[in-house]
Amino acid sequence: MNYKNEKNLTRIIRYSLPLLTIIISLVITILLFLENKRTFEQEKKLLNSEFIKENKKNIQEEVERVYNYILYMKKSTDNSLKNQIKNRVYEAHQIANDIYEKYKNKKSKEEIFEIIKDTLRSITFNEGRGYYFIDDINGIKHLQPLNPEFEGKNLLNYKDANGYEFVKTISETIKNKSERFDTYYWYKPNDLKSYRKISFYKYFEPYNIVIGTGEYVEDFENEVKRKVLNYINLIRYKNEGYIFILDYDFNYLSHINPKYIGKNALLIDDAKNIENVSKDILFIAKNGEGYYSYIQYRKPSTNLPTKKISYVKGIKNWNWIIGTGFYEDDLKNNLEQKKKEIDTKFLNYISNVLVVAFVLTLIFLAISIYISKLIEDNFRIYKKEIENQQNILAQQSKMASMGEMIANIAHQWRQPLSVISTAATGISFQKELNSLSDKDFFEATEKINDSAQYLSKTIDDFKNFFSPIKNEKLTNIKELFLKTFKLLDAQFKTKNINIVQNIKDIQIVTLENEFLQVLINILNNARDELVKVEYDRYIFINVSHNEKTAIIEIYDNAGGINEKYLEKVFEPYFTTKDKSIGTGIGLYMSHEIVTKHLNGTLSVQNYEFTYKNKNYKGAKFTIEIFI
Repeated sequence: MNYKNEKNLTRIIRYSLPLLTIIISLVITILLFLENKRTFEQEKKLLNSEFIKENKKNIQEEVERVYNYILYMKKSTDNSLKNQIKNRVYEAHQIANDIYEKYKNKKSKEEIFEIIKDTLRSITFNEGRGYYFIDDINGIKHLQPLNPEFEGKNLLNYKDANGYEFVKTISETIKNKSERFDTYYWYKPNDLKSYRKISFYKYFEPYNIVIGTGEYVEDFENEVKRKVLNYINLIRYKNEGYIFILDYDFNYLSHINPKYIGKNALLIDDAKNIENVSKDILFIAKNGEGYYSYIQYRKPSTNLPTKKISYVKGIKNWNWIIGTGFYEDDLKNNLEQKKKEIDTKFLNYISNVLVVAFVLTLIFLAISIYISKLIEDNFRIYKKEIENQQNILAQQSKMASMGEMIANIAHQWRQPLSVISTAATGISFQKELNSLSDKDFFEATEKINDSAQYLSKTIDDFKNFFSPIKNEKLTNIKELFLKTFKLLDAQFKTKNINIVQNIKDIQIVTLENEFLQVLINILNNARDELVKVEYDRYIFINVSHNEKTAIIEIYDNAGGINEKYLEKVFEPYFTTKDKSIGTGIGLYMSHEIVTKHLNGTLSVQNYEFTYKNKNYKGAKFTIEIFI
C-alpha cells in the first residue's frame, strides 16, 4: 500500500465514523420530527375518509384479483381443452403404434386392427365422457364406443347441427397425413340441444386412418368452474375477509359459511330488504362493477346485524356475481383506537424527541470517536506487523532460494572447471616433455579463457538474481525464461526433466528480479514433484496474451496436488514436503509478489492432458499479468 493511500485511509478511519454519526443523528431526528408532525396533522383531518377509502381499495383489489384469476382461467379454457385432447390422442396413437409394432410379424393386419380397436374402445376418461374414435379416408367409422351403431357406416356427408361436414375434414387430414383440431356442434346423449365441441385428429399411417377424440366445451368449462370455486372458497384475507359468489339467479356458489353454498340468497334472507339488495347487486354486476352498502343480519364473527360495504363485479358469460366487503363496526373501532394512539404519540413525541436525540447524538459521537481511535491504533499496529512478517518471509524465501542457487552454481561450474584443469595439466605435461607447440599452447589458453568467461557470466547471472534493486523496466518474457533456464538448467538436466516450451515474444513493464523469483519457485516446485515419478518427466510452459493480459501457464506430469490441499498451497508455511526439504514460503511469496507487486494473479489447479499419445495429470500454475 502506498503512502498516499495509507494517509487517506487513516483520515477516513479517524473522521468518517464521528462525522457519519453526527449526520445520521441529525437526519434521523429531522426526518422523525417532520414525518410525525405531518402524519399527526393529516391523520387527524383525514382519518375517517382515509380509512373508508383504504378499505374500499382493499376490497376492490381482492375482487379484482379473483376476477383476473377467473378471467385467466376462462380465457385459457380452449387452450387447456386443446392441450388435453391432443395429449389424449397422442397417447392413443402411441398405444396403437406399440400394438402394431408388437404384432406386425405375428398376426395379420386385420387381426392387429381389431386388437387396436378393442384396446382403444376400453379406454374412457373425463368421468366417462371421453372416448376415442377411428375414421378412414372414405368416411367410414371404424370405432365409436358411445354410438356403436355408426361403426362400419359411411358418414362422409354427415353434417353437424349447423350443416358443417366435419367428416370431410377428417378425410382431408388423412389425405394430408397430418393432424389438426376441429370445431363443430354436436348433440349430447338424450339431449336435443347442440353444443360446441372441439376435436383433434391424428393420422395413423399403417392403416391410413385417423385416431381422434373430442370434448364439449361446456363440460370442460364446468370443470374449470369447479376448480375456480374450490380455489375461491379457500381465500381469506385480513382476519374475516372472504369472497362470495352468486349466480344471476342469486344462488350462492361460494361463501365463508359452507351451509350457504348451493342455496338461494332470497331464501336465506341474510340482509335487510334482501330482494332489493339482490336486485341492486345484480344490476351493478350486469353493468360492470361498483360499491354497495346494506345491513347484513348476521356478521360471521358476532352473528349480529352490521352495516356492510361491499364491492361487486360481474362475469357475464358465466353469469356470476363476485363480491367482498368490510363491516362498519370494525371501521369505527379502528378509528377510535387510531385517534387515541395519535394523540398519545404526538404529546410524547413533542416533549421528548429533541432531548433524546441530543443525548443520543452525544453518546454515539463519543463512542464513535473512541472506536475510530481504537481502529486507527490497531490499524497502525497491524500494518507494522504485516510489514515485519512480509520482510521476514521475503528474507526466508531469498535464503531458501540462495541455497538452491549455490547448488546450481556448483552444477554449472563443474564442466568449465574440469576444462580449465585438463587444459592447464595438458600444457604443463607437454612443457615438461618439450613437446608444447605454439598451436597447442594457444588452444589450451583459449579454452581456459572461454571457461573463465563462462564462470564469470554465471556469477553475474546469479548476482543479478539476488540484486535488491526493484525498478520496473521493459522486459521480454521469452528472455526472462532464458535467464531462468540458465539458473536452473544444470539441476533439471541431471534429473532428466524435459521442458516443452511454447513461449511467444511479449514485452511487459515489470520488476524483472521479482518475476524471475516467481518463475524459479514454480519450476523448482515442479522439479521436486517430478523426481518422485519413475516415468518420463515433463514441464510444459505456454505463454500467450490477449488485449489486457499476458498469460503464463506452467504445468507438469507429476500427478497433481491432493484435492484437499489445493486451496492451501499459497498459504504461508504450508508444505506437503518433509520439513528438511520445504519451508512452505516459496509459493506463498510467489503469490504475494504476483498479486501485490506485479499487478497480476496467480492460481493453481489439477490439469489432465495428452502428450505423445499418453494421458497425464499434473499441477497447472497460471500467471496473468495485466499489460
